Amino acid sequence: MRYYFATSNASKFKEISAFFNAADLDLEHCEIELEELQADTFEEIALHSARKAHESLDKPVFVEDAGISVDALDGFPGPFTKYVFYTIGIQGLLKLLEGVSDRKAEYHSVLAYKDENQEKVFKGSCRGSIAREHRGNEGWGWDPVFIPEGKDFTFGENYSSKKEYSHRAQSAKALVDWLKTNG
Repeated sequence: MRYYFATSNASKFKEISAFFNAADLDLEHCEIELEELQADTFEEIALHSARKAHESLDKPVFVEDAGISVDALDGFPGPFTKYVFYTIGIQGLLKLLEGVSDRKAEYHSVLAYKDENQEKVFKGSCRGSIAREHRGNEGWGWDPVFIPEGKDFTFGENYSSKKEYSHRAQSAKALVDWLKTNG
């Protein structure tokens, strides 16, 4: 069976397709225009998008909503990560954290799957902290400032490590495992 990942983000597709390839599952990148719901949770946003994508494609499809939550900012930007990234970016986040010693943060990934019979949500998270400066030119998004817990590098300095324990790796592994037995 072929599965469809509805995303306009080629980097997300590349990261997730590696898990599908390793499991010998057929995945196709599907770029469709989906209005992104503004809501308080990643799950609500992802499920809304998965339902709209399935309605449009009528095929087994999944979407992802992902973001970063900073403890000292009461979880901000959370579900508003994309908007914050495109408005103030990495430098704006670093400015918000100037003089803040508690830089703990968490990356979140929620994959919502929908086919004609069922819908299911798969979650992943990765604790870490926000670096004091932009470090590394690998990866994308917040990778150059996110230091995974217990490590001394950002994902921007060691992008290949994301496939081992990132938020997206966890949610993608859970989805793939589920599809292998239920898909």
